[in-house]
Amino acid sequence: MKNDVERILLTKEQIDEKVKSLAKEIKGAYKDKNPLILCILKGSFIFTSDLVRALDFPCEVDFMQVSSYGSGAVTTGELVIKKDCSTPLFGRDVIVVEDILDTGVTLSKLMPTLIERGANSVALCVLLNKPERRTVEVNADYIGFDIENEFVVGYGLDYAEKYRNLPYVGILKREIYEK
Repeated sequence: MKNDVERILLTKEQIDEKVKSLAKEIKGAYKDKNPLILCILKGSFIFTSDLVRALDFPCEVDFMQVSSYGSGAVTTGELVIKKDCSTPLFGRDVIVVEDILDTGVTLSKLMPTLIERGANSVALCVLLNKPERRTVEVNADYIGFDIENEFVVGYGLDYAEKYRNLPYVGILKREIYEK
């Protein structure tokens, strides 16, 4: 698995420091609000877990799995909810936690949906931001790292459901995903 990684982009130590920094920022805005941390599956489960452990104030956690890609590799532009959260959103301050903000298509559909469901506020926290891939306007409130347009894996991010368990974020060798 490690042999499939061209190079390490972000070390475990860099990620750990950034998670602590993001938690400190979030605490400043939400410490008296009991926010709902909404983990977007599957890629952000490790990031969300580390982030929640770094928050030293009350919060709740729930999960959604969403897509705008259907079964193909090209977006349909429609939000598909594969797993919905079970927590009522009405009047809640929600922090959506996502592994990567890429084209923005899925999140541009999800964020307004959460407001329509009655959330008081919706903020977005992403580990990785790829601004050059953006095709629709989506702004994250909390950003871990801006990265170049590389195919990255590890720390929850996958290729064909593999590599999520790498403790770092690495660039996948091109020959692996262009087979």
